[in-house]
Amino acid sequence: MAEEKVYRCLNPVGIGSPVDTFPLAPRLNTIDGKEIYFSICGEPDITIPLEKRLKSDYPNVNWKVKKTYGPAPIPLSEEEMKTADALIQAVAW
Repeated sequence: MAEEKVYRCLNPVGIGSPVDTFPLAPRLNTIDGKEIYFSICGEPDITIPLEKRLKSDYPNVNWKVKKTYGPAPIPLSEEEMKTADALIQAVAW
């Protein structure tokens, strides 16, 4: 009887090094009633259902959507940056 072959596979992701993370702003205690910008750039494939899902799951949020299907997102204006409580940047290629 022939010996069974043994296959060895390596994870193509590799081994990630631990990194320290630092928040840019304090975490919101609630998102109800907050103004959140959803900025989308790239292909609209996953962002269309994501936008619908966020709006249906969080109806008490004042959603502001900025879309560009080019290579770079539309930056928030100075006024938008002052009034925004949060930003979700979605990039899909």
